[in-house]
Amino acid sequence: MEFNGTLLIACADEMCAEDGHTQRMTLHCLQCSTVLGDSFSACGECVDSIVCLSVTDDVVVSDAMKSGHKGEMARCISSSLKCRGCGSAVGSVIHSAPPPLAAVRSMFLLQKKNISCYILNRRSMVKASTLTFDMKPLRESMNETQQHFEAQMDRISHIKSRLADRIASVS
Repeated sequence: MEFNGTLLIACADEMCAEDGHTQRMTLHCLQCSTVLGDSFSACGECVDSIVCLSVTDDVVVSDAMKSGHKGEMARCISSSLKCRGCGSAVGSVIHSAPPPLAAVRSMFLLQKKNISCYILNRRSMVKASTLTFDMKPLRESMNETQQHFEAQMDRISHIKSRLADRIASVS
């Protein structure tokens, strides 16, 4: 779906829902529409990219590392991200960076020019370059991730306990 300039501005301005949370959306490869991530993993934007804590298995991280020589990526060592569906370049992961980009090391940077977003409650697809992804406080994202890991550990401990009980009752 294409939008005129007025509607794009309206969409970008309306990224916050009434409850103050950002709109729920999925992030897609602009070329083939493969789902690469979602708004739950997006924690902001940097160097014209959506910063994500995680991506789907359809994002392939290149083994080859490259060194940036100019622009915002100067003095950075990174690996490229490609869409598994069509092989298009969709972003990068910074492994080493000067202080201004140190906060996004090891995070997934999906280049906005290569991404489209399906906004769930609007049922519409828009180019990521037309949207603003406000930075979540890193502490909040880390707390969410910690809670997720703790919940997983509780589940694993519960399963381990049940397995131990079954083994004991069989013996």
